[in-house]
Order: sequence, then structure tokens, then C-alpha cells
Amino acid sequence: MSDVVPVAAAEMAAAGFSRIALGLEYKGARYRGFQRQAGNVSSIQGCLESALSKVAGGEPINIMCAGRTDASVHASGQVVHFDTAVERPLHAWIMGANMNLPKDISVTWARVMPAHFHARFSAMARRYRYVIYNDPIRPAHMAEEVTWNHRPLDVTRMREAARALVGTHDFSAFRATQCQAKSPIKTVHHLQVIEHGCFIVLDIRANAFLHHMVRNIAGVLMAIGAGERPVEWAREVLERADRRSGGVTAHPYGLYLVQVEYPEEFELPQRYLGPHFLSALADVRQG
Repeated sequence: MSDVVPVAAAEMAAAGFSRIALGLEYKGARYRGFQRQAGNVSSIQGCLESALSKVAGGEPINIMCAGRTDASVHASGQVVHFDTAVERPLHAWIMGANMNLPKDISVTWARVMPAHFHARFSAMARRYRYVIYNDPIRPAHMAEEVTWNHRPLDVTRMREAARALVGTHDFSAFRATQCQAKSPIKTVHHLQVIEHGCFIVLDIRANAFLHHMVRNIAGVLMAIGAGERPVEWAREVLERADRRSGGVTAHPYGLYLVQVEYPEEFELPQRYLGPHFLSALADVRQG
């Protein structure tokens, strides 16, 4: 990995500080979410800022992220940025942070960015994957990394129902009551239902997401797949624009932020789509 500072960052260097972007992956099971919280509460942000501060020789580090994932939600493609006056080679931010992070959090890459880059506001789209383990017997392995559903799920029904949710819609029915987004109007670019053995993966890409939107979509599609609701129910829930009509919110364990997309000018690294245990499945990886 090159440690050469891009020309686009020259204005920040002249001001005496740099904006650094990092790629991040983590297992969210032990944390109360990404965002730093008051009190002795474990968060991804708190752990990462502490680790980066050690690399910076004790300078406080404040990070901004592309998406604040909830408690027990994972990521294989999270993006963050921070500003610092401390000069370090890029590999030092990666290796130094990883030496000081818990084993379930890893920095995967680092880049020096121009002043107008923002991990959250520069993002054009985000992509999540929701992994369902569909089997009568609960899994002894990966119990905190997949959502177990013991009911047989009909993938054909789930795919048909998912089509109603693609496009630009009012997703109020799939929005948590505590959601702070200014508008419920979002554009879902694709919503694929991929089956491989006992795994069913919901792969969803949108310009932005509401709080609990993916988990609420997963809850609706699983109810339809189990035959508890008709295929038309997904469209009916969407059109009612009322969260009370949308059924249960699915568990967080199977949810992964797998990709954040930015304009090409930023030239951020592109890694394979996660999660890791699905990386060998060509139809999921390339979907």
C-alpha cells in the first residue's frame, strides 16, 4: 500500500492536518452499537478511537462513520474518517490500530483524503446483507453471526414479494419509531434473495436506509416465506406507510453492512463483499 499523500489532500496538509479514511470490519455481538455512548458502555467507535489515539501518541481522535450500526449488527465494509495533525505512514494507522483493537474489530485499509470527503455525507449508496440460517435445528456455530429461522422458508415467495420493495418509495412502514431521518422516502436499487444450502441471504442496496429498515424488511419477507402471510402483503405493508402494519423486527445477528459506495474521485479501495463465511460462495460474492 502506498504512503504517498494524494495531491487532492494538499490543502489540508498546508493547514497542518490530514483527513484519513479507514476501512473497517467488525463483529457487533459484544457491542451496544457503533456509536460512542455515555458511561461504561462498549461501542465500536469507542474502541476504535482509543486504539487510534494510541497510534497518534495520545492525541484524541474523533471519527465519523458511514453508517451507525445498531447493537449486535456486524460490518465487513464500514468506512470512517478522522482529522489529525499527527503524521504517520498509512500502514502505521492500520497495523497500529489493529494491535490495540479487540480481536473482533479490524482496520482493513487507510487513505489520505481531500478536505471535502466525508464518510457519511459523501456516500452515494450503501449495501447490506441479512443472513438467515434456515434449518429446524439451531446452529451451534455462528449463533451470533446469523439469524436462525426454524420454519421452512419458500425462497420463490420471498423473491416475488421483494420485487414490490424495489424502487423509490415511502418506507414509513419499515421505519423504527425512534428513527431520526428527515424523510422516509428512499430508493432501493436492488433487493435480491439468494439461497445456498441452509443459508438465505437478503442482499439490499439503497441510496440510504431508515433505522431498522433492513431488519423490518427481513421480518416481512420471512413471514411471507414461511407461508404466514400472502406474497401481496409486502406491497400492502409498504402502501399503508404505517409501522404497526409491518410485523416483527427481525433479529440483528444476521445483519452486515457490506459496502459503502463513493464517487470515483475518491479512489477508495474495493474489497470483496462479506461476510467472510460467505466469501467462497460465488453466487453471493458476485451478486
